[in-house]
Amino acid sequence: MAMQLLRGALSLLKWGLCAVGAVALLLTALVATPLERPAELRSVSDSAKGIDWSTMPALERFQARDGTWLGFRHYAPKGADTGRGAIFIHGSSGSSGTVNHALTAALAAHGVETWALDTRGHGASGTRGDIGYVGQLEDDLVDFVAHVRKSAPDLPLTLIGHSAGAGFSLRVAATPIMQDLFVRTVLVAPYLGYDAPTNKPHSGGWANADIPRFLGLAALRKLGIDCCAQLPVLAFAVPPNSERILVPTYSDRLMRNFATRGYRLDLASVTHPLTIFGGAEDEMMISDKYAETVQAIKPSVDVKVIDGVNHMGMVTNPKAVNAIAEDVATRGSGQS
Repeated sequence: MAMQLLRGALSLLKWGLCAVGAVALLLTALVATPLERPAELRSVSDSAKGIDWSTMPALERFQARDGTWLGFRHYAPKGADTGRGAIFIHGSSGSSGTVNHALTAALAAHGVETWALDTRGHGASGTRGDIGYVGQLEDDLVDFVAHVRKSAPDLPLTLIGHSAGAGFSLRVAATPIMQDLFVRTVLVAPYLGYDAPTNKPHSGGWANADIPRFLGLAALRKLGIDCCAQLPVLAFAVPPNSERILVPTYSDRLMRNFATRGYRLDLASVTHPLTIFGGAEDEMMISDKYAETVQAIKPSVDVKVIDGVNHMGMVTNPKAVNAIAEDVATRGSGQS
């Protein structure tokens, strides 16, 4: 009897070990799946044409809580000062020194003192394409606002984000310890998350995710194993040999942080006025679905779609940047 029980226990152990081994092999195979970079998306590359780079301010730096020096650009207001300020968060792969300069310069020209941040993992901030932990981007933004407050202690600040930076800005607007840093949030052509009905497949050819690796890492976290988050899981359709300016890939932890927590969850938690600007010709997002998508959760969200403008045109096209700048210049003191 005892021998039969022992043999049964050993058999169960053997099959259990086989199952564990099979799961380990499967997870290893998933995580090891290589990331494929998409072909260059010309609509993004061509957006750099016609930008007046001569007006771009010099790069400055501030020190974050972990000791890292992060980059930003400061645009002093021109003409009549509106008494309003804005912090701008660029989109995926970009920085303060890329084509969104057209929008940040327009904001300053409308009398809005503007700061454009190199989000960690981009531009002059930290390791390209990676961060230290999920939540570090929020910590950096809190530190940056504290830096801004040294020279502008009482200036009402609007948070503006473009594309993935708009998704992150929505995340910030929904975070209790951060949302009162800004009187208002403006989302420009926002990427609301992988499950949002406003997305086109693969963001219109701009991004390619390593789904097997992403799922493998997610499964490991469910098992309490938080490893390999520095591995790249998202690649962008940037031009060849553009790494000096643009970030070609995101690590798992950067991709998870530079985004919403889920647009439904975040929208429901927003407490200050929120406006969305979309482009009718956006090749990455379905702009005519923004209103029905967000207002089903937050009816007070203001949605504006600009005719004849594509995704990058929202930060480069004079029609779009002037409309956004005028809006921020006249509604940036807490008005809805």
